[in-house]
Amino acid sequence: MAAGAVSIIGVPTDVGAGKAGARMGPDALRVAGIDRAIARFGVEVVDRGNLSGPNNPELSAIDGFRHLPEVVAWNRSVHDAVRAELASEHLPIVLGGDHCLAIGSISAVARHCRESGRRLQVLWLDAHADFNTAILTPTGNLHGMPVACLCGHGPPLLTGIGGTVPAMLPSEIRQIGVRSVDQGEKSFLAEIGIEVFDMRYVDEVGMRATMEQALAGVGPETHLHLSLDADFLDPEIAPGVSTPVRGGPTYREAQLCMEMIADTGRLCSLDLVEVNPAFDRQNMTAVLLVDLVESLFRKSILMRLHQ
Repeated sequence: MAAGAVSIIGVPTDVGAGKAGARMGPDALRVAGIDRAIARFGVEVVDRGNLSGPNNPELSAIDGFRHLPEVVAWNRSVHDAVRAELASEHLPIVLGGDHCLAIGSISAVARHCRESGRRLQVLWLDAHADFNTAILTPTGNLHGMPVACLCGHGPPLLTGIGGTVPAMLPSEIRQIGVRSVDQGEKSFLAEIGIEVFDMRYVDEVGMRATMEQALAGVGPETHLHLSLDADFLDPEIAPGVSTPVRGGPTYREAQLCMEMIADTGRLCSLDLVEVNPAFDRQNMTAVLLVDLVESLFRKSILMRLHQ
């Protein structure tokens, strides 16, 4: 890992989602023992508690966006919290909450990279591309728009949170595990040039080859950010999500993703989002995410021969 300490930031909101429940995600991850799991590796863990923000008003979309003022408020708080941890040379872990929170998180990371001269690379592990806009969206839910917003395609109140528009370039993100994309969103992704390794690609070439391509170019000057949506995983092993999509990565495929990320030694920030305990079974989704986080901190079943 590329930081001396880990800071946990809870963000208990589902204002960007279509279904309530992700607001309980941070507590579910804490119950699953995320702090203890990381601390076992000799890493200092500081739990900053939960950020506060507006409640979910559960209103209809206005001009193509649901709950825009509330989403802006939460993401500004996330931006400031993540930026402060990076300035302290801590590795921030954002516990969501829905995936709209990545707007604030990655805006802060991108800002930190600009100021420190680091090269940004984002891995977006998700069943969805999250590249909708007010025109393309069928729902108005902003958790389906964070990648578009980060690339400068969204309301200025969100695209400008990090001080520069766009917060990141399409070439700085790799999407893995995608298997549910709206038709207009699909065309827009192709037009903008986002690199997407969808599940068909993973099926055809395997997860190892996929991750090798996704991690190509990661080096000593790279700040690697992982934004992990729980619905990236197959719902058979991770049912506690608001928008499940069958045909996702298996347990071992997901573990390989984490292990290969860990092997780079360049992970510097992390989002864990969209855990929805309202749809879970005995907290198994949060427990699984904590297991994956352990692999990010180099847990292994067997000692590798070269170590």
